[in-house]
Amino acid sequence: QVHLVESGGGLVQAGGSLRLSCSASVNIYSIKSMGWYRQAPGKERELVATISRTGTTDYADSVKGRFTIARDNAKSTVDLQMNSLKPEDTAVYYCTVQTYLSTYWGQGTQVTVSS
Repeated sequence: QVHLVESGGGLVQAGGSLRLSCSASVNIYSIKSMGWYRQAPGKERELVATISRTGTTDYADSVKGRFTIARDNAKSTVDLQMNSLKPEDTAVYYCTVQTYLSTYWGQGTQVTVSS
């Protein structure tokens, strides 16, 4: 069974930074992509950023230029560096791993940005 362990959420003031990390207990050779989604209260879950096995990245327009996703293929980890945070970034952030057979989700970590 695949387990995703997330860390790094918390409370930060607007303009501040946070770094989210996710470690996946999965064979690195089975991973197609890793990424982060978020869900704010009353809203649907949305893509934040993804990174493929080859390093191709994709970002939501709302976070481009502020967030950076990076992965360590050797360790099956993916990080999300979040800078210039805004109150509208407040949400539960979920790590996701897509393998050639399935997609897995973490339990989520809360990010709260105060104005």
